[in-house]
Amino acid sequence: MTRGKSLIRSLNRKGARSTKKPPVAAKTQRLREPSCCERCGAIFARQTWRRDRPVTHALLARTHWTVCPACTQAERGEYFGRVVIRGAFAAANRATIQRRIRNIAERARFTQPQRRVVAAGGDAQVLEVLTTSQKLAHRIVHELKKAFRGRAAYHWSADDGSLFATWERDDVPRRR
Repeated sequence: MTRGKSLIRSLNRKGARSTKKPPVAAKTQRLREPSCCERCGAIFARQTWRRDRPVTHALLARTHWTVCPACTQAERGEYFGRVVIRGAFAAANRATIQRRIRNIAERARFTQPQRRVVAAGGDAQVLEVLTTSQKLAHRIVHELKKAFRGRAAYHWSADDGSLFATWERDDVPRRR
């Protein structure tokens, strides 16, 4: 029986990492399992931070208390995602857009507590949102485009992998 090229190539592991961890995770210090964040309550078990794990007395008895990377990053003001929202529509519907961003961030934080909004602010014409991960910034712009239409643009930095994303819509909705 002969093997096809696709099967032969699928068995070739040359150049692949032995672990499936991202390169950023390999640089950080190794945490004891289970660990719990003193500030946000996220639990580190099975090499991931989660909020949806059941907390029992047995788990709390053997938990190592620490501060998670997202809380440290938010405290320092570090961000890897920057979203700029501008346009006449954004200025007219600022409260609705801020509420939508808060809902997106809360949904992401439930299953992935390392993705959160660091800061949000700006003047009357421009709203700027800083996030701990580029994936959350991408998700915010994608959801704004899906909900309110408009134009989205994404620019990744070659230096640190951060994302600069913009969303804009210039027309103002007609009142009925």
